[in-house]
Amino acid sequence: MALKLGAYTACLHDRTLTEALDILQENGLTSVEVNTGGFIPSPHCPVDLLLSSATAREEYLATFAHRGMELTGLNCNGNPLNPLPGVGPKHADDLRRTIRLAGLLGIRHVVTMSGTPGSDPDAKYPSWVVNPWDGVYMDVLDYQWGVAVEFWKEIDALARENDVRVAIEMHPHNVVFSPVTLKRLVDEGGLTNVGAEMDPSHLMWQGMDVIAAIKWLGPLVFHAAAKDATLCPGADIRGVRDTSFTRVPADAPDKVPTGYGFWCNAWPENPAWKFVAVGLGNDVPFWTEFLRALAEVDPQMAVNIEHEDAAYSRTEGLALAAKNLHIAAAVL
Repeated sequence: MALKLGAYTACLHDRTLTEALDILQENGLTSVEVNTGGFIPSPHCPVDLLLSSATAREEYLATFAHRGMELTGLNCNGNPLNPLPGVGPKHADDLRRTIRLAGLLGIRHVVTMSGTPGSDPDAKYPSWVVNPWDGVYMDVLDYQWGVAVEFWKEIDALARENDVRVAIEMHPHNVVFSPVTLKRLVDEGGLTNVGAEMDPSHLMWQGMDVIAAIKWLGPLVFHAAAKDATLCPGADIRGVRDTSFTRVPADAPDKVPTGYGFWCNAWPENPAWKFVAVGLGNDVPFWTEFLRALAEVDPQMAVNIEHEDAAYSRTEGLALAAKNLHIAAAVL
């Protein structure tokens, strides 16, 4: 089994890089993905230093190599199309810098999101159109897709120049949130170095068939996350596009920033769906089929655990996910 099994270290942001790598190593993981900007900070990747110093880049890569590990991805999830001046321009700049850094490091893949513009040129906030049955929303989508395609043409050219492939996480609240919208972006932009990061969790709670999505996208799947989700009893009355979130106070010590002056809200007590550790939303045989489908696209693809199960500590959830992922991979 040649797939590279690893983890995205964002869940270990309170540890140093070496401490995080030790935890991954204890769980038999060899592939590593680190954050470089966007929504969250980059405690495991000194972007400025690495962009400016070849010596620092050599020492940084040696940190992984000495443990028999490989840095397989740089993650810069954010909204580079957000019209808010404190969000969109920063996230777009973070993405450009990440692509340049990946090229300098010889890292093949950058993970990010497509972003969501406002509804029109004068909009102050991003606007995600869910169901454009009313004709006015087609006008909004036409504008947004025009903005998105032009931006991603530029990013595609930068990625090509740096011999990097950009893998878009298909995430709700973005113009690209499904295989169909991913392919639309690639086709309309004539993109060559932009494809998908197959994070199955967001497809799961939208009701998609993950294996069918992988097969339909085929070679457009560049990179993958091992992340599980499950529908909850609250879906009976909320549906999967529920808006019953509540504000987190500004002085909350562990709030998760999304931009200057903005941060993640709190989930409802009886949610429609939630993220769970790998193997708890979908059984191990599903994950075997998931890995098999990815291997058919690229037998050396990186599959990195993204732990966001609030029922477990960061290390416990990561260990449980790694255990189930290894079991799934063992029968391929």
